[in-house]
Amino acid sequence: MAQDVSHAGWGSGVSTSRPIVPRSAPDPRILSGLSELDPITARLFAARGVSDPGQLDYALSRLAPVGLLENVDAAVDLLIAKRSSRITVVGDFDVDGATSTVLLLRCLREFGFADVGYLVPNRFEFGYGLTPEIVRIAAERSPALLVTVDNGISSLTGVLPGSEMPDAAVIVNPNLPGSRFPSRNLAGVGVAFYLMAALGRRLEREGLKDAARVPSRYLDLVALGTVADVVPLDHNNRVLVDQGLRRIRAGKTVAGIEALLRQSGRQLARTASADLGFVAGPRINAAGRLEDISIGIECLLTDDMNTALHHAAILDRINGERRDIESTMREQAFVYVDRMDASNLPACVCVYDESWHQGVVGLIAARVRERCHRPSIAFARESDALLKGSARSIQGVHARDLLEAVHAVDPDVIVKFGGHAMAAGLTIEESRYETFRRLVSEQLERLYPSADFSGAILSDGVLPDRVLNLDFARKLRAAGPWGAGFPEPVWSGDFEVVDQRTVGEKHLKLRVRPADGGNALDAIAFNQAGPAYRGTVQLVYRLDVNEYRGFESAQLVVEQIAPIQVRGA
Repeated sequence: MAQDVSHAGWGSGVSTSRPIVPRSAPDPRILSGLSELDPITARLFAARGVSDPGQLDYALSRLAPVGLLENVDAAVDLLIAKRSSRITVVGDFDVDGATSTVLLLRCLREFGFADVGYLVPNRFEFGYGLTPEIVRIAAERSPALLVTVDNGISSLTGVLPGSEMPDAAVIVNPNLPGSRFPSRNLAGVGVAFYLMAALGRRLEREGLKDAARVPSRYLDLVALGTVADVVPLDHNNRVLVDQGLRRIRAGKTVAGIEALLRQSGRQLARTASADLGFVAGPRINAAGRLEDISIGIECLLTDDMNTALHHAAILDRINGERRDIESTMREQAFVYVDRMDASNLPACVCVYDESWHQGVVGLIAARVRERCHRPSIAFARESDALLKGSARSIQGVHARDLLEAVHAVDPDVIVKFGGHAMAAGLTIEESRYETFRRLVSEQLERLYPSADFSGAILSDGVLPDRVLNLDFARKLRAAGPWGAGFPEPVWSGDFEVVDQRTVGEKHLKLRVRPADGGNALDAIAFNQAGPAYRGTVQLVYRLDVNEYRGFESAQLVVEQIAPIQVRGA
């Protein structure tokens, strides 16, 4: 059993309470531009970079123009030239890859393309990207055109070797050098949507009735893939997600998304971005982590609700297995971390166990990051000589750029890598594990000398007692979509504990009242069951709408709870 135990983690005697830091006060000039909003929401949006009400307009007309995306017209030309030939879409084994694949297949088939199929690499047989093995399998189908979706342009060993741009007929990517496209944060499914939107417009001009409207019918898929991929929700992505959520709430969603939400007891009319990120997304991801993402793709492809429900039930079962595996791995990872020297944490924490499941290491990296408050990478065995790693980062540290820096220093230490700001994947030789572990922390310290490892919780302040109610909770929910780069509001304040009990063995259910008076309300602290709290506590929380048997009420979702020390006690 090999693991990183020589560097820092979390000693058993160290408090895990995180410091609470108020968000920076917005510029008064920015607030004046949001004067039509109430003061609380105006401050919320200003703190998230919104400077005028137009940035809160999520109409489709507010999307960045399709024509600004580099090479999209050339890609349309190529697709039209091959419309009567066999086209194979090569996707990826996560939610973004699944939704990208389904979006292309649905649109191209509706556009009348003759022969469109898909191929997604199995994580355990081929690994990530357009590998030579996948290209050989695709070639057996004799396609006239391969269309890759959610495969980074560094994933090119299947078509040519070397650290250069792929020798593709057309590359559509908002992050190409010199790109004019204003939203570089598009997920793979966002790029696929723009391509299909451009194709639909061209086909409609050529006489195919209503072709331009086809892609927008699948904005539910775009919303799901964008939220699940945890890309920053800039204005353009918020438009895509908001429009997709509107379709879901109106019941205008593909059968698979409805089935996944129904399977989890969610109501379509009340779907929020969190339901995509924490309910539907993980079930599809579980298939790619443990078995084959094709189950998730077929769930999203079918128009038959019974078939969709059947696939959703399978995905739910697989997700349960994933939770069990993750629980065991998480406990082991925390043991490793707790053995480390809490006074000398490395800039990047690496953990590895030869028994771990490579499909779940990304989740373990996220748990270690939460525990250590710094970028973390979890590894599992990929083959006799190789380790598969998954990285999760913190705000201000770009995961893929960090791996790029390691590769630049020592080109032999990483076999392959890819990803984005908050998450990345890589493969290394097991014999280079210690070298990699050293280099990744060295490069992180060099590139990000001011990185914040405190784990501080950014608070939007203290909510006045008068808005701790259902109406304001509904208003906050409707103010989204919330997500990466546009976080849901987090508040802090002092509350008197009226009552408490443990539910579900590990969750803490509370009844609390604002310390300076006001009405009591419910609170839930997930995975925080433990010693009883008495008197006044400080809560860090989100104000949410709790739905139970058709009844709605305001509820605090507690991120952190801490007793308030009485001076002189």
